Parts: sequence; C-alpha cells; structure tokens
Amino acid sequence: MTYDLYIADRSFSSWSLRGWLMLEKFGLPCRLHMVGLYSGTMAQDLADIAPARLVPVLRTPEGTVVGESLAIAETLAERHPDAGLWPADPAQRATARWLAAEMATGFAALRGACPMQLLRVYRGFEPSKAVRSDLARLETLWAHARTLSATTEGWLFGDYSLADVFYTPVAARIIGYDLPVSDAARSYALALLGDPSVRVWRAEGLKVSYDPEPYGCDLPATDWPIPA
Repeated sequence: MTYDLYIADRSFSSWSLRGWLMLEKFGLPCRLHMVGLYSGTMAQDLADIAPARLVPVLRTPEGTVVGESLAIAETLAERHPDAGLWPADPAQRATARWLAAEMATGFAALRGACPMQLLRVYRGFEPSKAVRSDLARLETLWAHARTLSATTEGWLFGDYSLADVFYTPVAARIIGYDLPVSDAARSYALALLGDPSVRVWRAEGLKVSYDPEPYGCDLPATDWPIPA
C-alpha cells in the first residue's frame, strides 16, 4: 500500500514538511512528487490531481485525492488506526487534534513575519507585539499538553504524534529567527528539529540552490544548530 505525496521545496515549504512527516514517521510508504512552488510550474505539476491547488496533496492507493493537511492527517489516522498517529488516551487525543487544528488555522502573525527556512539562524530579528502574542499562545498550548500527558520534555504527549508533526515547522521558525521563548519551548523546538527524519529532510533541501533565495532576510546569520 503506497501513497503518492506531492510536496514542494524542502527548505521552505512548511506544509510539505508536515505532509511528509505524517507518512515518514509512522512507517507509511509513499512516492514523492516534487511541485515547482518557486519555479512557476505549480499549476502544471498538480494538473493530474485537480482540483488540488496547494501542497501537500495525498493520493491514496485507490486513487482518491486528499488536499489540506488536517484532512490528510485524519485520512491516514482512519486508514491506519494501529499506527499511533494520534495519542491513544482519549483526552490527549482530543487535545492533540485541537493543537493541530489551531496550528493549521492560526498563528498568522508568526507565520507571516517568520517564513519557514531551514538554512540558517538569523540574529537580531525583532518580533512584533502580534508575533510575541503568538509565541505566548504556543507556550500555553504546549504547557497544557504536557500537563495532560505528565511529561516535562520530549514529545508533547509522550509518544510522537501528529501534534508534533504540526509543530515541527513552528520549531524551525523559533530557531531560524532566534525568537524569544522559554528554555522549555526552545528545548522542544530543538528536539523536533533534531529528529533523524527532519535532518534527512533538511539535508535533501540543502542540495538545491536558489537565486534569488526565497525569504531572504537582511540580518546577520549563523549556522543551523543541528547538522544535516
């Protein structure tokens, strides 16, 4: 049972990273199809799976096309109930779904001001009041998850779940722009980015160069803290 997954540039496409982790981290095989998000071929590359128009897009082995990350997450969880995509505990599972949904629909200030990039760490970025509000909301949600799961470090609900998938690109924003968060939040962000699968994803992205580079930032920068 092999899925087809359509993704865009690994270094910059946060939603593509989420889509890939949903399959990779839970042992669900897939064939990858690259979509030209920055080369101008996106519509052409997605033409055979219309009406999908954004990445990621999943096509099931039976041929059903599923767009939008939350729909992909629920489809995979429904088709693979024993894979552990959501927490087993009902309260934790409901909360994990809440956290994933809020990430998918919220945090507009953070996402707009700090586009995901997996190349370097920018120093001196000054977050706006709205971005700081989003960061505070992240801290609240993550602390709530840890209260339910009785964990103080590692994954939010003990075992790795889709909640961790959805917040991995957020971790890249926190680290990539050196954003002001608590030590606990930074530790969690580094754990997400240090996951072997994420490191493989980033290493593949580094094989591609861009001129001009998407989301370039006129700030001093240092190396990414986790080797590819």
